[in-house]
Amino acid sequence: MASSSLRYSAIALFLLLSLSSSSAQLTTNFYGSSCPNVFSTIRSVVQSAIASERRMGASLLRLFFHDCFVNGCDASLFLDDTSNFTGEKNAIPNKNSARGFEVIDRIKTAVENVCPGVVSCADILAITARDSVVILGGPTWSVKLGRRDSRTASQSAANNNIPPATSSLSNLISKFSAQGLSTRDLVALAGAHTIGQARCTNFRARIYNETNIDRSFAQLRKGNCPSSSGDNNIAPLDLQTPTSFDNNYYKNLVSLKGLLHSDQQLYSNGSTSSQVQSYVNSPSSFSSDFVAAIIKMGDISPLTGTNGEIRKNCRKTN
Repeated sequence: MASSSLRYSAIALFLLLSLSSSSAQLTTNFYGSSCPNVFSTIRSVVQSAIASERRMGASLLRLFFHDCFVNGCDASLFLDDTSNFTGEKNAIPNKNSARGFEVIDRIKTAVENVCPGVVSCADILAITARDSVVILGGPTWSVKLGRRDSRTASQSAANNNIPPATSSLSNLISKFSAQGLSTRDLVALAGAHTIGQARCTNFRARIYNETNIDRSFAQLRKGNCPSSSGDNNIAPLDLQTPTSFDNNYYKNLVSLKGLLHSDQQLYSNGSTSSQVQSYVNSPSSFSSDFVAAIIKMGDISPLTGTNGEIRKNCRKTN
């Protein structure tokens, strides 16, 4: 009887330890002693990059989305193609589109100078995303850290997992659900489109063919996006304040001035329209929901412990 109870106690302890290790993988003070200057070091480079080009804040934030949606937040997006390795940079959602890699290189160099071999590229990206939002006037949050970098990448997963600009609402909900993110998370995270630019190739069909679009807005965008050329011409995702992190993106949706088809799907007589309206009415609700959702996104399948590695160069494995 005694041995039986001891066995059950051991099993209970094992389960408790397993549970605690899986639920407490990332912590906000992970580099508290190993690299106490990591935050100031990263912020300095991000501030400099955004001062040089305001759009860069949106580009850096987008990298975080495109990394986390492909086998977790593991910096797989940063790996360059080689003669015997295919990365994610040339996947359809990233080719001629994802940008800011040279800023990540500068941040990594700066961090390596103060704490060599300590901070992962995956964590650098998580902190950089937060700093980009804050510098452009958005909310702040405590970034959970402790991720390690992958040694692999998946172009096919990037093609399949990242929702295209042509997505229907049901497709968006499905793609986010596959990452463990709710419909509420989807609508809040879509608010990242309050900053940044999109290429003509991604909104041409909307401005020329769709009817749930403000006509004067469509005419405005046609001025820089011809019907059969200018694929790489860009336009702001948020008509009003494209370099300020605010709730104007949602106001644009209500006015049928969403630039991308996938944007306008969030306010198109569907299940998410009321949430869009709530963010128009309450900027603070958007801010708090965005913070909760991006922290949740940062928790997607991190490599921790002895998995993965701490890359010396974000573009290649050690």
